[in-house]
Amino acid sequence: MLFIGDDWAEDHHDIELQDQSGQSLVRTRLAEGLAGMAQLHELIGKHIGDQAADHVAIGIETDRGPWVVALVAAGYRVFAVNPLQAARYRERQSVSGAKSDAADAHMLADMVRTDSHQLRQVAGDSDQAEAVKVVARAHKTLIWERTRHVQRVRNALREFFPAALTAFEDLAAADALELLAKAPDPDAAARLTITQITAALKRARRHHAGEKAKAIQAALRTQQLRQPAAVTAAYAATVRAQVAVIGTLNAQITTMSSQVDAHFGQHPDVEIYLSQPGMGPVIGARVLAEFGDDQSRYADARARKNYAGTSPITRASGRKKTVLARYVHNNRLIDALGQQAFSALTGSPGARAYYDGLRARGTGHRAALRQLANRLVGILHGCLKTGTRYDETTAWSHRDEPAAAA
Repeated sequence: MLFIGDDWAEDHHDIELQDQSGQSLVRTRLAEGLAGMAQLHELIGKHIGDQAADHVAIGIETDRGPWVVALVAAGYRVFAVNPLQAARYRERQSVSGAKSDAADAHMLADMVRTDSHQLRQVAGDSDQAEAVKVVARAHKTLIWERTRHVQRVRNALREFFPAALTAFEDLAAADALELLAKAPDPDAAARLTITQITAALKRARRHHAGEKAKAIQAALRTQQLRQPAAVTAAYAATVRAQVAVIGTLNAQITTMSSQVDAHFGQHPDVEIYLSQPGMGPVIGARVLAEFGDDQSRYADARARKNYAGTSPITRASGRKKTVLARYVHNNRLIDALGQQAFSALTGSPGARAYYDGLRARGTGHRAALRQLANRLVGILHGCLKTGTRYDETTAWSHRDEPAAAA
């Protein structure tokens, strides 16, 4: 076996090759790109000879990018080391706090040599799953960015124009953006006519536009504390800029949503995902993107639940035992699974009964949703393993049998 540590940067890779005894064979720095990859293949070839590529184990602190794709395509065993794991392993080797790229490459090579059985090998997801991951993550990132900009607008309005917060419930809505772009300050907003407000509401396809227009106008014309004129003008300029950004983000979110639907719809497991309770095209795409579709990635349902971060962790020492939620998890995945669990409350009688049972025993709302999400992950794993769609009766039959016996 040949063990390699790869400490990557944007434009180069620090590489160390080790043999089975831990002896350093080569230490070098390779450029990112095709030339660097060719040099790495040449170095490996000199030391493994005619042996198969799977006799090479590589540790690197990332699981994506063209460099990692090329390593996997070459047949090497590639381990994506979590940076937190790497930091803890570094402390195990040295307590001085010293750190360098070459030392990190040595640490990664040593890590895959001694602890590869504890590490997760880069999954062999299909190209379709990787495409879904790209568009699903981009779509979610745009939504997060819109939320940040909406909060900035809200904070600005609170400082100089609080009446706008009363007039507009959703600052990301098309009608609110149009009216704030026209009248981003109290004086301009007070001059808006019913006709102008109604027209904006109709373009946003709002129901009862006439009644809502009167309410918005009344809210915008209420008396309120004011900032000095110069400060108000400065705030108005920032609001106008943020409104333009939010409008652009809205358009791109819509565009990316169609891309998510298109790529997710081409995946062979799409019907299984869409059959799950509380899971539509967007949530299904996000869950598929983060779980991947490598059939050998999760040994059992528990492994999938642990990766999802929905299963609890236990801290036990002596007579003390504590069960806690997992705080180290994939934020994108746990967010999607939480939304699925909440939606499943209205779409699945079994999920609703499970949630209500937890609440009746004193479990809090968020904890109950997390446990429901954990159960739904197990159901999804079973459906994917057997290639079958979700069935309400089969999924919750274990809960019906004790009730029938009682």
